[in-house]
Amino acid sequence: MRIATWNVNSITARLPRLLAWLESSNTDVLCVQETKCSEEQFPFDELRALGYEAAVNATGRWNGVALLSRVGLADVVKGLPGGPLYEDTDEPRAVSATCGPVRVWSVYVPNGREVEHDHYAYKLRWFEALRAAVAQDAAGERPFAILGDYNVAPADEDVYDPAVFEGLTHVTPAERAALAALREAGLSDVVPRPLKYDRPYTYWDYRQLAFPKNRGMRIDLVYANEPFTKAVGDAYVDREERKGKGASDHAPVVVDLDV
Repeated sequence: MRIATWNVNSITARLPRLLAWLESSNTDVLCVQETKCSEEQFPFDELRALGYEAAVNATGRWNGVALLSRVGLADVVKGLPGGPLYEDTDEPRAVSATCGPVRVWSVYVPNGREVEHDHYAYKLRWFEALRAAVAQDAAGERPFAILGDYNVAPADEDVYDPAVFEGLTHVTPAERAALAALREAGLSDVVPRPLKYDRPYTYWDYRQLAFPKNRGMRIDLVYANEPFTKAVGDAYVDREERKGKGASDHAPVVVDLDV
């Protein structure tokens, strides 16, 4: 079984690439972030033509997540139970479902913007709610994983130059502590292998030739419980999909499971 996560940075803008990648990659379940569309605009028909059902939590031009599955889609939950609001809005940042033998979440963790910004405090509250919401599944016997854009680099080695990010979001002690707390709920970081260079970065800014210079970050993560991690046969960053005109600024992270 092949499971992947990909921040597509607009499913409308990336649809031809997404459909081609699904056909070539033989992916069974894809967790999508930043759909940047409403549910009414979501390309259900195009995905159905390739054999994929879709569970979508999306409301408009910002945020939005989805789960695409060709191995079943059951017990769908849209949103983060008990999650905080931001400016009185329940942002569409989580969707979960059972896909075959595995329970998966697709998450798009708040960016945080700046350390003193209200969005940063919201991000930390969101992490607390996520840990509470997944505790039972994390401790269970069924393979379970949270895949998505976490907007946090777990360690200094997960950014190309820690000095560049000093004092900025994505690398602060509080954000990394939130990741550690999530792991303490019974989850492990499934670290993918890179297809090139020595670090499995998943995101490269569009500016300043960040991708060809490999100035990246590892912020698209797979946090999984023990039954899931024991079944992992391989995990890698599909760096090739970051290349070319019209690419997302994120690359897919792919995990192969022996289940």
